[in-house]
Amino acid sequence: MRNQLLLILIFLTAFSSISDSQIITRKAARANLIARIDSILQSQVNLDKIPGAVFAIKKENQIIYKHAYGYAQKYDYNHQLLNPPEKMTVSHLFDIASLTKVIGTTTSIMLLFDRGLLKIEDPVYKYIKAFDTPDKKGITIRHLLTHTAGLYEWYPLYYRASNKEESYKLIGELPLMFPVGAQRRYSDLGFIILGEIVETISGLALEKFMQQNIFLPLKMKSTTYNPLTTGNFKKIAATSHGNPYEKRMVYDSTLGFKIKEIDPVQWTGWRTYTLKGEVNDGNAWYANGGISGAAGLFSTVDDLLKLVNMLVNKGKAGSLQFISEKTIQIFLTKDNFNNGFGWMMDPENSFMKNGPDGTFGHTGFTGPSISVIPKYGLSVILLINRQNTGLLKTGDYYNVNPIRLQVFNALLKYQREITGQ
Repeated sequence: MRNQLLLILIFLTAFSSISDSQIITRKAARANLIARIDSILQSQVNLDKIPGAVFAIKKENQIIYKHAYGYAQKYDYNHQLLNPPEKMTVSHLFDIASLTKVIGTTTSIMLLFDRGLLKIEDPVYKYIKAFDTPDKKGITIRHLLTHTAGLYEWYPLYYRASNKEESYKLIGELPLMFPVGAQRRYSDLGFIILGEIVETISGLALEKFMQQNIFLPLKMKSTTYNPLTTGNFKKIAATSHGNPYEKRMVYDSTLGFKIKEIDPVQWTGWRTYTLKGEVNDGNAWYANGGISGAAGLFSTVDDLLKLVNMLVNKGKAGSLQFISEKTIQIFLTKDNFNNGFGWMMDPENSFMKNGPDGTFGHTGFTGPSISVIPKYGLSVILLINRQNTGLLKTGDYYNVNPIRLQVFNALLKYQREITGQ
């Protein structure tokens, strides 16, 4: 009996030691991760490469770290330092740019698919008559979601359209630039058309469909189009000073967007002030009233985590089965071009390079990004208001992909530290 008690005591002591060791390792790994992230982001702020950022990482259902860096607005339109600059907080809204494509539009299409209101292989002309032409007849919803429809990658719609209806009509009239299904050519126009499909099927304006079917059920109270008119939002990160880069896209043929029927001087509606609460994307703002399937949403780090967490939890949001697990699986399965429906999944992508199988994410032109590693239960939101620093001497905005990759690699290192692998 005494020997049995002695063995039990030895076992419990050993188990306790192992548990304590694991706790110490996890605590140390978390401290190391925070130190790395702080070093990466604060150094960029200190060097004036970026005005500010908000970062959050979630492991399973626990937020490991959430922090704000730098400034929500540092410079005015004339690139003069504000006195004082506006400090960044974790509650600031960001113009999430092309994250609109996945947070808003892809999720809307998922819901319609989940409810049996559309099929992925449906031809687009089933919903939009302008696509019932010899060249566009073969385009399906799948092609739009995977950027393989052959549409223009970008087109300054505001030169020929001044509202949503005119924009939809113009896209329907434009010729294809590439063979349908032959290659992946990232296209804003394809997601604008997906927004039109959402409206056609639901009978609701795009912003109302998203509000009623995504943001309200998921309690995303700070996610909206046109935040200056749709809510009482006091904290919004500033983006660009007008649209200087987009103006360059029209005027500078070396960027590859020169369009023969567009004379740059024919339209002069460029904004001449710092954007804060107005979407940076010109097609969304000038031609679509701030609302588009490709861009226009504003959101916070906490709201974005809510939607991402629903995806990671196989469609569940708390006790609510928001979207079926089967639909989640379909949309997050790689296609022939190594990407999912809407979501980027290619491990060669520069902001989540060499991520484990199943990793998905997306970026936005204004600076935000999402990276999700389901294999490790890790979700990362990184919001950067890079445009407020202004254009570089090259005429480009500062490239934040290296920052995104450094953060991503820090997460992979954290995972190795807590598993010992």
